[in-house]
Amino acid sequence: MTSDFTTHPLIPAGSYEEHDDFGQESSILLVDDSVILRDRLAEAFQERGFRVAVAGTCDEAVEVFRRNPTELAVVDLRMPGRPGVSLIADLKEIRPDVQILILSGFGSIATAIDAVKLGAVNFLPKPADVDDILSAFKRGGSEIDMPETDDQIPVPTLAQAEWEHIHRVLADCNNNISEAARRLGIHRRSLQRKLRKRAP
Repeated sequence: MTSDFTTHPLIPAGSYEEHDDFGQESSILLVDDSVILRDRLAEAFQERGFRVAVAGTCDEAVEVFRRNPTELAVVDLRMPGRPGVSLIADLKEIRPDVQILILSGFGSIATAIDAVKLGAVNFLPKPADVDDILSAFKRGGSEIDMPETDDQIPVPTLAQAEWEHIHRVLADCNNNISEAARRLGIHRRSLQRKLRKRAP
């Protein structure tokens, strides 16, 4: 998947009604340098009837969004080049009413507060699925449950930490499975099996 809107070959956009809060022709931009995670989310949103656009960096996201502004945007915090938080102002300059959600496996209270102050509607730790993301959008900025200290952030399980580490290494290897397996010290087939599993 690259820049323009993607369409699931079997499910026409708008064929589902689970996203009524976002209108009949809802659209979303997914910005994440992990192709596997991004495409998995893209397919899930398409199955909900969304028109989906994708990008792997902040600069690519600006180009994609300028051509086809979307109602919603989900932005990974950590990517090559500029951090995802810096994209909030760029997207809002193009479409002021866009709703932006920040995703991160490296979250902190300071980052969450910064993202909300800059105009994000919410902030979610990875891994997050479509239901988590839609719920966060529906709650909006008025219902963000912000822990008072970093100590109150839930500690990820071992499975979640492994999932995040694997996908970060994979992204650092430009999604080259063989190279990622080498860096992780596991067999290529073992890595492929792990990648086929759902996020914990």
